[in-house]
Amino acid sequence: MPRLAVRFSTQTLLLQLGVVLLVVLLSGSVHAWLVYGRIGTEAENQALTLARTVASDPAIRSQVEAISKEAGTPPAAVLAAGPIQAAAEAARSRTGALFVVVTDETGLRLAHPDQARLGERVSTDPSDALSGKEITTRNTGTLGPSAGAKVPVYAPGSAATVVGEISVGYSMETLGQSLAEDIVPIALTAAGSLVAGVLASFLLRRRLQRLTLGMEPEEISTLVHDQVAVLQGVDDGVIGISADGRITVFNAAARRLLGMPEAPGTPGSPRTGSPATGGSDYAGSDLAGTDLTGTDWERAAVPAQLKALTQPSAHDAEAVEIVAGGRVLVANARKALHRKEDLGWVVMLRDRTELQQLTRQLDAVGTMSAALRVQRHEFANQLHTIAGFMSIGQHGQAKDYLARISATGPLKFPVQQAELLQDPYLQAFVGAKSVEADERGVSLRIGPETLVREHVTEPQDVTTVLGNLIDNAVNAAVAGSSAKRWVELELLDEPGPDDGTLHIVVADSGDGLGGIEPDRVFVEGFTTAEPAEGGIAKAGGQGLGLALVRQIARRRGGDVRVLEPGSPGGPGAVFMATMPNVTGTPDDNPPAERAAASAEPSERKEGRQ
Repeated sequence: MPRLAVRFSTQTLLLQLGVVLLVVLLSGSVHAWLVYGRIGTEAENQALTLARTVASDPAIRSQVEAISKEAGTPPAAVLAAGPIQAAAEAARSRTGALFVVVTDETGLRLAHPDQARLGERVSTDPSDALSGKEITTRNTGTLGPSAGAKVPVYAPGSAATVVGEISVGYSMETLGQSLAEDIVPIALTAAGSLVAGVLASFLLRRRLQRLTLGMEPEEISTLVHDQVAVLQGVDDGVIGISADGRITVFNAAARRLLGMPEAPGTPGSPRTGSPATGGSDYAGSDLAGTDLTGTDWERAAVPAQLKALTQPSAHDAEAVEIVAGGRVLVANARKALHRKEDLGWVVMLRDRTELQQLTRQLDAVGTMSAALRVQRHEFANQLHTIAGFMSIGQHGQAKDYLARISATGPLKFPVQQAELLQDPYLQAFVGAKSVEADERGVSLRIGPETLVREHVTEPQDVTTVLGNLIDNAVNAAVAGSSAKRWVELELLDEPGPDDGTLHIVVADSGDGLGGIEPDRVFVEGFTTAEPAEGGIAKAGGQGLGLALVRQIARRRGGDVRVLEPGSPGGPGAVFMATMPNVTGTPDDNPPAERAAASAEPSERKEGRQ
């Protein structure tokens, strides 16, 4: 037959009941034993007092001395009618003692409750009392078990001559009756303690079931191991918020994705941000190296978009994109329920940075391909023209035509003065952007103050910032009311002791910010393309470009800001980005290889950030 499993809460209840019962029984037994011992001691003391009183009676002392001096012991009948028997029985009757026995110096009874035993030797040893000692005893004699005392009887006028002894005892049965009278309160106390213990055990069982959600210890242990394995093993960030609004789970991946320093003691975790983010946005703050577990969720230093996901009006299926620590994250929250009990919220964070990087690289390839397709026709026409000159024998004109092509290049981007950008990768990237802008009717031009003499050493960050600013400017020019649509770009490198600083200024012909606070355009989720309900950017890429480029620039020690907000009818807004440590001497990799490895134009948006 299968073995019936007893639930842990039931085992705990039975164990508690057994412990309570055992404690009550032990305490009751010890209490009864102590009471019994106390009553016996009181009986012994009372017997000793009575024996001393009888032994100090002058009449008893003189009568016992007189009998002790006689050659023999008087007959039992004489003793029964004598004054010693009468005095002893009077004392016994008056005090309720079991017996008051008087003996001579040899231990023969001179007084005894049972007259038939007069003249006989006592059943218990009288030697201690006959030697002048007072003792208390508990033994069993001819009248049954008793607690008593033995004292010597001295001759009149002497404190050294022992002529007999007095033995007094109280019945143990009488002591048991006294104990029975005292045992009732003990039993009531024990019963009350047992009832209180049983009630407390049931209440504790209910609370234990509520705290453990009805799970067994094995289930809790398995759950803890699974939780640790999952939270430490997944790359997704997990934040648990209890029903009372406290953070109960904040795994290392969540800290890494949000750019927070790891809590002390977290194995394998950097304290100042992951290498991927280049540092922590929380460095130097009060939260550096602390554990958020136990912190109030509403007061925790996490992005406001995450807190908005856990509001009562939020839905489980909603997801938002946020920028944190130089990363683009997708976050969503779900209600945690166990049966019908509300356990709080679980917030999940997923990193979309690598996916967006791949998207930007693919975007760059697509832009370059589109530019090459446009120029392919021009190149083919040039070849046809040269072939025509050669076929009709106009070799001189063909030579002149080839010279002009060599001076301008076989492929011509719409952007002018590209030679001011001496970095080949920047030339190719800006040229591709100019083709894209030209397709939308916008002229991308390079300002006269442009001068880049060194090579770009961090093309990924540079193209992320530059591409977003150009895309936003193109979108603003297309949406603007000016008849001439243009975007002007100025780049200037500032050499440094190690790596140089790149300054980027982008202006457009749009209608400007339209009264919007300049800093507001850098807020995550802000967009003029399709404003998201509640000001939150859903997981679609809108409202993240400017927030991302500012974080990237600030992470490198620079910044992105609005120089001019612009005005309706143009010119539009002017943005400036400062990026330290992104230019320098060229490395061993050719520019084409660096461009292919790290090309990252900004994400394309239909509306201006």
